[in-house]
Amino acid sequence: MKQNNVQLLIVTSMIFTAALSRLVHHPYNFTPIGAMALFGAAHFNRKLLAFLVPALALWLSDLVLNNVVYPNPFGFIWFSAYSTTYIGFAAVVLLGYVFLHEVTFGRVVFASLASSLTFFIITNTGSWIADAVYSKDGMGLISAWVAGIPFFWNTLLGDLFYCGVLFGGYALAKRQIYALQNV
Repeated sequence: MKQNNVQLLIVTSMIFTAALSRLVHHPYNFTPIGAMALFGAAHFNRKLLAFLVPALALWLSDLVLNNVVYPNPFGFIWFSAYSTTYIGFAAVVLLGYVFLHEVTFGRVVFASLASSLTFFIITNTGSWIADAVYSKDGMGLISAWVAGIPFFWNTLLGDLFYCGVLFGGYALAKRQIYALQNV
């Protein structure tokens, strides 16, 4: 089904608003990153938009975080040093394509849980690769994963919370806005 401009505007606005929430004080890893990726995958008909819009929102919020909220004394940072965040983000968009071709409560909860675990494995594997503190063997990888467990719970809760906000908010908007009712 063809997307209309109202839907594109609302979905894009919701993703960028979620990205703005990264700028307010929150517990470590309690962020909308996974939810933004899943929401984009579920609601943009064009795959390119499903990747680009949430990734742009993530990148712009990273720019503000890295240069305004936590300024770097060595100069402006254009890209996060944690490229695995973007790799994990792309993997979550792919999960959204696989699981959210039909949006239901159960599918959103399952995709949210799967995205949290996927993001955790990818980003902590990246820490293992990049950080000299971990030995480059199986035990080092397990150590990196174990070190990340305290942060995993907030990622999981953040993904569930923000999926509820984004998917629930959009479901409410569909009831109220005529231009969304047939999309």
